[in-house]
Amino acid sequence: MAHASEVRAAGGSLLHRIAEFRAFVADRYARYQLYRETYDQLSDLSARDLDDLGIHRGDIHRIATEAAYGK
Repeated sequence: MAHASEVRAAGGSLLHRIAEFRAFVADRYARYQLYRETYDQLSDLSARDLDDLGIHRGDIHRIATEAAYGK
């Protein structure tokens, strides 16, 4: 019976780790941009518009956080 295994050094190559870090930073930035856009758009609404949507002004931070980062 043949058996093959692949052994890698802990953490992988430096280029691989840099690529993973870059992807991590890009993802965090995209999520932050979504948070800011959601927060800013909801903050710009009037009290009446928020009431029509069933949103209290104090809920804007929570809603924007959930939109960008999940629960």
